[in-house]
Amino acid sequence: MASLVEASEREGIWTLQAGIFPENVSSVELHKRHGFRIVGTREKLGSMDGRWRDVLLLERRSTVSGI
Repeated sequence: MASLVEASEREGIWTLQAGIFPENVSSVELHKRHGFRIVGTREKLGSMDGRWRDVLLLERRSTVSGI
């Protein structure tokens, strides 16, 4: 994840987004440790095991000035 963040900033990418099932706590926490924050919940967006599931929308904005 650190390599992804570094590469995105090097390339001038201002925002990274991720969609994660809410019960995938370890993935949500990993993203938070790398500067992502939850910006919303998209209801019944993802399907798993034949059931429509909510998906958390996370984003990280670059901290590099000039981007």
